[in-house]
Amino acid sequence: MMKLKFSLKYFLLTITIFLVEVLIATKLKHIFFVRAYLGDVIVVILIYTFIKSFFKIENNEKLILGILIFSFLVEFAQYFNIAEKLGFREGSLMYIVIGNSFSWIDILCYAVGCLLLFLFVKLQKNNIQNN
Repeated sequence: MMKLKFSLKYFLLTITIFLVEVLIATKLKHIFFVRAYLGDVIVVILIYTFIKSFFKIENNEKLILGILIFSFLVEFAQYFNIAEKLGFREGSLMYIVIGNSFSWIDILCYAVGCLLLFLFVKLQKNNIQNN
């Protein structure tokens, strides 16, 4: 179940992760591993914290699965050049956000990011139950 509820903690995490993503895209783009892989791992965590900023969600595992499916759909849409078909010009913000090239490595990075999220949620849940 989802309830509209603002969380300052998740909102601040979202801003921090977003700034890390901007840093990766602008200042660390010359470091291949960081730009090519780490940014894609982190982006699913960014989506998670953004959603948790505004919604209280009881089943975090379903949320993570939903984010994984969403990220896969966006990546597969890139295969069909969706940004161009929607009329976004190369170099525009939306063209960059949506992406313009399909990659199986990106799919793997999203899966790794969601796996890390899942493990973190499970660890957090276990810590709460043990205290």
